[in-house]
Amino acid sequence: MIHPVFRMLEALFLALVVSGCASVGPDYVRPEPNAPASWNTALSAGLNNHTTDSHELARWWSTLHDPVLSNVIDQAISGNLDLKNARARVQEARARRGIATAAWFPSIDATGTYTKNRMSGNSSGFATEQDLYAAGFDAAWELDVFGGVRRTVEAADADLEAAGEGLHDTLISLLAETAVNYVDVRTFQTRLTAAADSLDLQQQTYELTRYRRQAGLSDELAVSQARYNLETTRAQIPILRAGLAEAMNRLSVLTGQPPGAINKIMAESRPIPVTPMTVAVGVPAETLRQRPDVRKSERALAAQTARIGAAVADLYPKFRLTGVIGLEALSSGDLFSSGSRVWRYGPGISWPVFDGGAIRQNINVQTALQEQAFIQYETTVLTALEETENALNAFVEEQHRRDALTEAVAAATQAAQLSEDKFSAGLEDFSTVLEAQRSLISLRDQLGQSEGAVTAHLIRIYKAMGGGWTYLSDELKIKNQEQMR
Repeated sequence: MIHPVFRMLEALFLALVVSGCASVGPDYVRPEPNAPASWNTALSAGLNNHTTDSHELARWWSTLHDPVLSNVIDQAISGNLDLKNARARVQEARARRGIATAAWFPSIDATGTYTKNRMSGNSSGFATEQDLYAAGFDAAWELDVFGGVRRTVEAADADLEAAGEGLHDTLISLLAETAVNYVDVRTFQTRLTAAADSLDLQQQTYELTRYRRQAGLSDELAVSQARYNLETTRAQIPILRAGLAEAMNRLSVLTGQPPGAINKIMAESRPIPVTPMTVAVGVPAETLRQRPDVRKSERALAAQTARIGAAVADLYPKFRLTGVIGLEALSSGDLFSSGSRVWRYGPGISWPVFDGGAIRQNINVQTALQEQAFIQYETTVLTALEETENALNAFVEEQHRRDALTEAVAAATQAAQLSEDKFSAGLEDFSTVLEAQRSLISLRDQLGQSEGAVTAHLIRIYKAMGGGWTYLSDELKIKNQEQMR
């Protein structure tokens, strides 16, 4: 005759087999982003809708052909604290997944106790004292019949993938911020060089007006005008130096170093990196697939969908197998004898009958959180498209502005030279020279800022397209291949 306990174990096993492939709660379906067929911005000024080259996008800063920039970016990747923090979050998510998967396995606890017990003489008729020694193992295993554990592990898997995409997103932001600050440094250096040239020109003009006044060819007004024009330009230089110092300090911090640490390699003035002649930006759908923030948001939605299933599983009964094997004796000398062995095992079931509606309210909570996650995903998609469109448009329009400023600087240079020649010949009033020089200085400074802005907008395009996050993956593959050789 089969013992009733074994019949119950058999029933539990059959229930586990039948329900093993079923998990309660909704099954996740990956959403398809609503991407337009093409960019709203008219592609020009070197932009085209050709498919982006994955290797070029992975190391987009190399298209600027600036070895110092590449050096600074390498330092940022190895030393930036935000990137290290993102790596730590991935490790945390991996450990949390390990905690979730541990529920698949039985738990076993080793126990050992010693108790001394005295019975009341008034209750038993005589007082007795007793020692009890015990040692053994307790085991318990909850059968995942309705998939609650599977859903929890599914959520942990998605959380781990989301943390990985968060690391990629942090890297993309770091690369772009480092490159933009590098361009800021070169822009300030360019503007300082232009200011120094203008200062030399105005110094020469000031000396000329003084000479003409001494010769009786001019008056004190022209000398004063030349002087305040000179000092006005001189007053702009400390502002530019302060901006340069801030940009350099920011670069040092981005590389994980104290301010000033990177000044040595940045001290030599270099031109602003020149953008490539053509840039392939693909179509919106490609950009959305490439961006880690979109994938991170999608993974967060998947994790929250799985948590609904874990909450629904609490509505159903939980089946457990428990067992104890050990030793018990009244004296320590008899503890390890054969007569001291004890054991017990058996199945168990628990089923919430009344909880005031807490389980169903938790399901409602998880469902509302899933709706929020889906809305956040849609928001992330729209934000990604907006960021890319703005970067494309800014790049195109800034190039138009730069071209116009280039023509303006050429015309202002010629006008300033002609006004100085006529003033020297006594054919023009000094106010004409003054106005021509002011215009030239202002236009030179605007041109320097515009050249930096063009490169900065290209960097933002690469960031908006999700460029650079595969760099770490490519480097890891190279290291693994080298280790295998």
